[in-house]
Amino acid sequence: MRIAVYGASGYTGRLVVAELARRGLDVLLVGRDPERLRLAATEAGAPGAAVRVAGLDEPAALAEALRGSDGVISCVAPFTVHGEPVLRAAIAARCHYVDISGEQPHTKYVHDAFGVEAERAGITVLPAATDDGVPADLLAHLTAARVAPVDALVIAHRLSGGTMSRGTLNSMLANITAFTGGGLSFVDGQWLADADGVPTSLVFPGDAAPVEVAGLAAPELPGIPRHLPARLVTAVVEREFLARLSAVAAAEVVASLPEGPDAEQRADSGFVLVADAVGVDGRRARGVLTGVDVYGSTALIAVESIRRLVADGAKPGVLAPAEAFDPADFLGFLTRHGVRWSVTG
Repeated sequence: MRIAVYGASGYTGRLVVAELARRGLDVLLVGRDPERLRLAATEAGAPGAAVRVAGLDEPAALAEALRGSDGVISCVAPFTVHGEPVLRAAIAARCHYVDISGEQPHTKYVHDAFGVEAERAGITVLPAATDDGVPADLLAHLTAARVAPVDALVIAHRLSGGTMSRGTLNSMLANITAFTGGGLSFVDGQWLADADGVPTSLVFPGDAAPVEVAGLAAPELPGIPRHLPARLVTAVVEREFLARLSAVAAAEVVASLPEGPDAEQRADSGFVLVADAVGVDGRRARGVLTGVDVYGSTALIAVESIRRLVADGAKPGVLAPAEAFDPADFLGFLTRHGVRWSVTG
């Protein structure tokens, strides 16, 4: 199994290469600068990994560089700026595609625009294979099944500890309107901004009282209505997180920061995902998932996603995680790597 990585010299890209090497998979690094790619391979524990040179502005060369690979993981952020060429090259090369985008506008664009092309190429495309993108979708599916048919589903995000990489912050800057505006919600079959019904407070697991929350441009949201019919699907995050984000959401601040958290900071970071589902009959269910090491978890999830697409197969097209994988089985895999999850109700 050969897996190509575009953006391998970036912070999360190197973690992805390291996870591929740890699994013993054949790694191909693709990009514009061969020396940076070789250095990234060595730093990630994959010295001697194959390198091919192709830029994002060279569609034919990029497709040729990916040709012969079984799949590609795109780590080239911001995805709304740089993501499309890698996806088009994967379709041309007929290799399965996942990316680590946390950008809702990109994820929605992929779902809206590339389904037919991916089907014709016979490949599966899975955007937002991240620490939140895949688990939130799978957790939502399992939670909603407890109360189906579903009236409303709310996904809540909480992040703790650690620091963000420059790549994450640059992605937020490139999508600042979506991030600060609360993103889109799915309401009565339409995607709306400033939708009614988005919660303003929520009690997270372990808390004695509710905290203020606001709408979140969550990357998993565009895929959920594909497999989960509901009147309302939306996502929220603690307002306190948005306040912290605003303190660094300036290009000059981001440029002065370290490339990403060190190993100790990564180990100190954690995430909580909550899926609250309400059935049309008023029944309620809650799914809760907790994990550690945001960036390490993203690398793990992206690699496991592409491995399953190649080894186990999925229908061609652009899919949400719950369409591509058995939700309980994938979450069961993650429990072996520090993730805990449950569904009640």
